[in-house]
Amino acid sequence: MAKNMKKNWTSEDITSQKGRSVVITGTGGIGYETALEMTRAGAEVIMAGRNKDKGEEAIRKIKKVNPNGNIRFEKLDLADLASIEAFGERMRSERKSLDILINNAAVMAPPKRLVTKDGFELQMGTNYFGHFALTAQMLPLLKKGDKPRVITLSSLAHTAGVIEFGDLQSEHNYKPMVTYGQSKLACLMFAFELQRRSDAAGWGITSMSTHPGISRTELIPNGAGKNSPTGIVRRLMGPFLFQPAAHGAWPSLYAATAENVKGGTYYGPSKMKEMRGYPTIAKVAPQAMDVEVASKLWEVSEKLTKVKFI
Repeated sequence: MAKNMKKNWTSEDITSQKGRSVVITGTGGIGYETALEMTRAGAEVIMAGRNKDKGEEAIRKIKKVNPNGNIRFEKLDLADLASIEAFGERMRSERKSLDILINNAAVMAPPKRLVTKDGFELQMGTNYFGHFALTAQMLPLLKKGDKPRVITLSSLAHTAGVIEFGDLQSEHNYKPMVTYGQSKLACLMFAFELQRRSDAAGWGITSMSTHPGISRTELIPNGAGKNSPTGIVRRLMGPFLFQPAAHGAWPSLYAATAENVKGGTYYGPSKMKEMRGYPTIAKVAPQAMDVEVASKLWEVSEKLTKVKFI
């Protein structure tokens, strides 16, 4: 733990976020809990997701807890570059700035290889390329934000990830968890590279990555399926091993709100090999620190998603 980090930090330690604006991707699990606490802290929250019904139901639940909360749902499909571009155009037409972007939504380990509308493998396309393109769309607003922050969620699975430039879309060798690991390694490398580029270009953005440990969300049932090996483990061991989604959101909330955060840092839970606990600085796999690979991945990503960070 860093010297200036509060020990045993929880959502109760969030300072007032009144006057700050945040876009959060994902309407369930960690995304829902993050949106709930940011709304409770007084931020203007835009919850972005592909399912309008689920999004509006999440808003209703949050409004029950915070009747005066400033929160709304916006349609955004991270598996569709046209949807991401349309979302960016809407935000830039109605807003002057954005203070916080939390790249949270994810797909995990579908048994068969699936693709996005643009032909990307679904996990890389949603978890990484979608958020890469979204961040580029939000950059003009973030540059005008008040001490802007970008938080991109990674995973413990990044440690087993490798960026396979020769098979980035897992066309030749699809293994669900291996591909998931690559997507989450890409997310972590993106967070670090965004900080380096912000520093070089003077964007003023603080870019960080976080992970939720192992939390009770619908990520596994929605992806691998309830009857997959990982789904069965979740069902049998979840109540004992997996922490509540509300606790899984703590690292993201810490990165989004704490005053003493540092760009280019990776935050995760503090206990049981980072599976659960309070926010602390997380361990980074050596391959995530490869600056040359990160730079190449950025350039490849700009070409594939047809966006530019300007």
